[in-house]
Amino acid sequence: MSEKTEVDLTGAKQNTGVWLVKVPKYLAQQWAKASGKGEIGKLKIVKKQGKADVSFTLNEDLTSLSALGEKAASVRAPRDHPFTMHSVGGQTLAVFTETSAGNRLLPCSALGTTTGSDKISLEGMVVQRAECRPAVNENYMKLKKLQIEVSTKPQRLTEQMDRAVTNNFKPVANHVANVEYEKKKKAEGRMVRADRQQVMDMLFSAFEKHQYYNIKDLVEVTKQPVTYLKEILREIGVYNAKGTHKSTWELKPEYRHYQGGEEEIKSD
Repeated sequence: MSEKTEVDLTGAKQNTGVWLVKVPKYLAQQWAKASGKGEIGKLKIVKKQGKADVSFTLNEDLTSLSALGEKAASVRAPRDHPFTMHSVGGQTLAVFTETSAGNRLLPCSALGTTTGSDKISLEGMVVQRAECRPAVNENYMKLKKLQIEVSTKPQRLTEQMDRAVTNNFKPVANHVANVEYEKKKKAEGRMVRADRQQVMDMLFSAFEKHQYYNIKDLVEVTKQPVTYLKEILREIGVYNAKGTHKSTWELKPEYRHYQGGEEEIKSD
């Protein structure tokens, strides 16, 4: 419940008693079709031997069952609905309504489920429980048959296509990304080992520009196989396994030609 929600307990002060009635789903759907001021039916209460005989008759205008599809045109909703009465059974039940921002009255099943409504009103305390059931007749049996047909109708249907669908993805022997990766891998495998001193010269030249390099950049600079390149780097360089320049190579102190305070790194 929001902090701004007001609760009107006038119904409690007036000691208003209400009935809690369970109705069939189709009947609730028919009621929802009625206009705000329209008549949905008539409630008849007759006293018989000290007991109340209660029945509800649905308005003729609300017997159309358009919600069940085209077949419902030949079937009408049952009109006569006798009540089966039950006691409250020691329970304390109440009926609330909530006034939304648009000033519409909505049923409120629990106070904790309101969503920013302006006002909640207590309509009354439940003094009688009942169940509204349709009279079993030919019209009711037709309705049940139609409901079963609708509920068992498959939600998905198999359709045979006259031609292949061309706007979907088609299977390929290999994807573009995989082809490019294999091509790059083969190109690296074809790298020819250059003279050892020539490779060293290329490395010295690179390290004059930057103090730190990762192995991928050095492969790109020298065009040499990774295994061969690492073999040479172990002779003239130091691998930083941790620290600020983790996973990079730099020259051993005796091979450095740059100033001691310079700390540049070449990476992607």
